[in-house]
Amino acid sequence: MSTVHREATGLRGALSAVRSAPIADDSELDEIFARALLGSVAEPGDGLLGRAIDVIGAVAAASLLLDAASPAVFVDVLTRAGGSIDPREAESGLDRWSPRLDQGAFTRALEQAARVGARLVLPGDAAWPDGVDELGIHAPLGLWVRGRESALGSSASISLVGARAATGYGEHVTMEASAGLVDRGFTIVSGGAYGIDGMAHRSALASEGTTVAFLAGGVDRFYPMGHETLLARIVATGAVVSELPCGAAPTKWRFLQRNRLIAAASEGTVVLEAGFRSGSLNTAGHAAALGRPLGAVPGPVTSPASAGCHRLLREYDAVCVTDAEQMAELVGGARRRAPSGDRAVPDPASDDRGAFGMASSPDAVRVLDALSTRSPRDVADLARRCGMTPSSVMGVLGGLEAVAEVTRHPLGWLRVKRG
Repeated sequence: MSTVHREATGLRGALSAVRSAPIADDSELDEIFARALLGSVAEPGDGLLGRAIDVIGAVAAASLLLDAASPAVFVDVLTRAGGSIDPREAESGLDRWSPRLDQGAFTRALEQAARVGARLVLPGDAAWPDGVDELGIHAPLGLWVRGRESALGSSASISLVGARAATGYGEHVTMEASAGLVDRGFTIVSGGAYGIDGMAHRSALASEGTTVAFLAGGVDRFYPMGHETLLARIVATGAVVSELPCGAAPTKWRFLQRNRLIAAASEGTVVLEAGFRSGSLNTAGHAAALGRPLGAVPGPVTSPASAGCHRLLREYDAVCVTDAEQMAELVGGARRRAPSGDRAVPDPASDDRGAFGMASSPDAVRVLDALSTRSPRDVADLARRCGMTPSSVMGVLGGLEAVAEVTRHPLGWLRVKRG
């Protein structure tokens, strides 16, 4: 009996409760347990874990972690299976994942999922959105779904995204576009946020269409709180989805990673209104990198709220679209292009001014997410919270201290409070 199965035996009931169909055999039980466990210890899009799973499978990868395998053993197993991994990579990965192994927390997350009616959809399931597989080693290990799982597998879907601080113009265009696309048989995909996202979802619901919202935290805690009612309505007819387990908090880093799923799970992406460094440009970047049709709605040239759309049109090969008919043509006429390769795509996380008004790299975003302005946290705690190695966290903290984003404290580190 495998290590994974021994650990999972006591959780058969909890695992069964989060699957739509009965678990057929021990092999399926191991796969469900392994993917659920690995999804709870790694941050979304962890490429090293994705590579390991590609070579040895999720069950073997989880077994190595549960057995507290050394980096040398990890390297040996992957090498004998035909993979290639640097010992330093193996050490870094195990240092990231091992501190997050918590059987009690994992069990509570499964139980919470069952309480809210969430289901775990895995690759190979009928409801699995095949488009996310094109993310390769950065694809999700599984997707937690509240609502109709079948909404995920829609063959005609389009993501509508844009700024949280939407103008009346942006909301009007979004309302008309979402309703028109629903009338043409499209499922509307977005991120459940304020502004453009929320209007896209509301208009789809008002038109009695199907809409899917991808969250940056667990599906048991709707975010933003002001959209609890809206997200509950989406659950009733569509789906609310996340790759993170129940109980996981939304963070800025996870929002950026969530965006890749919005782009990958739909046939095309349209940005309806966005500032020059809006987070929705990150979604557009993922769509372009995947070779998906990318559209942008122009706005008044004097409006900062449309500067991001104009940037996409001028610099990033987006197609100008102004109504639902043109958006439908965008997707129907060019369902897939060649992936972008090394073509530059907009990514606010790598902007030297930052997507959120701070000079930071993606790793710095993760560390800042994990810090508090009131309670000092030591390096080990920060590493566990943000899914990085202690040495990597220390390196980032040094850079953030130099630009006065963090400060040392006798008990650890604090984020500098602004305003």
